[in-house]
Amino acid sequence: MPAHTSSILKMLPANLPPLVVIIGPTAVGKTELSIQLAEKFNGEIVSADSRLFYRGLDIGTAKPTASERARVPHHLIDVANPDETWSLALFQQKANEIIAEILSRRKLPFLVGGTGQYIRAVTEGWTPPEVQPDPRLRAVLEALAAQNSVFWLHARLQIIDPVAADNIDARNVRRTIRALEVIFSTGRLFSAQRTATSSNYQQINIGLIRPRPELYERIDQRIEFMFQNGLLEEVQKLLSLGYSPELPSLSAIGYREAIGVLLGRITLDEAKTLIKRSTRIYVRRQANWFRENDPQIKWFMMTAGTDLTAGKYIQSRLENIDWKGQL
Repeated sequence: MPAHTSSILKMLPANLPPLVVIIGPTAVGKTELSIQLAEKFNGEIVSADSRLFYRGLDIGTAKPTASERARVPHHLIDVANPDETWSLALFQQKANEIIAEILSRRKLPFLVGGTGQYIRAVTEGWTPPEVQPDPRLRAVLEALAAQNSVFWLHARLQIIDPVAADNIDARNVRRTIRALEVIFSTGRLFSAQRTATSSNYQQINIGLIRPRPELYERIDQRIEFMFQNGLLEEVQKLLSLGYSPELPSLSAIGYREAIGVLLGRITLDEAKTLIKRSTRIYVRRQANWFRENDPQIKWFMMTAGTDLTAGKYIQSRLENIDWKGQL
């Protein structure tokens, strides 16, 4: 065991329950590996991917299939309709409740995803800024976004609070507005108002990586697969059900571009190019949350045997955690 891992273990209370955290960029292979490891360790998976909350958004989010979910129980997938909002605070609450339930069944919880802030909210016990919504201020910000575009509003946030802007997708108008609302209401940077407490878990943090050219090739293949398997039809169905194309959930990468194709604003080839570009930007943003030099994360290069090496690492860590006896 690396020296830095041993030192971390000594700093943690011995009676905290374990939580396996699997992170990595989109398309790196988190879904299959997490299922393989959860099968091996009698575990259950808690999704920390904000795109997977919404029912009906399946193809464009590469949501685990029904057969994959049948292999291992999955949680926090398909928990909301596309026009409902799942805040970070609500996710944090539900995730902690579900992790406790998994542990109570003497099973091992796996927190899996690529949405950095959702992972951090659970593992670091974030306390979000306690700022009540200001309807008048929100109305002004929404009007500015409508008049000048979401990207214009995000650019203003980039000037005021670049740390917050770097961690918010420029197309996510809801989160951009919330950050500006907190800043203008308190006079303090949004990024400076998030507080963290000690973790409730002994974390076994596993990071997954691939060479960047290989990762980009997998992303391109996934995008082609999505269109071949009915992404446009999926989006058309959502619109036919009455869901507005302006919903935050439909601003996710892939959905906004598909809407553009359906409305005749862009061609299919243009949509694919835009999705590839946006996904590469998203990959770089994901890397901002979890650094490869972070001593608390054990990184694995994805190969045919990663399930075995990662499994051995989990087993070695579990041997240092006395958690069965406390349940």
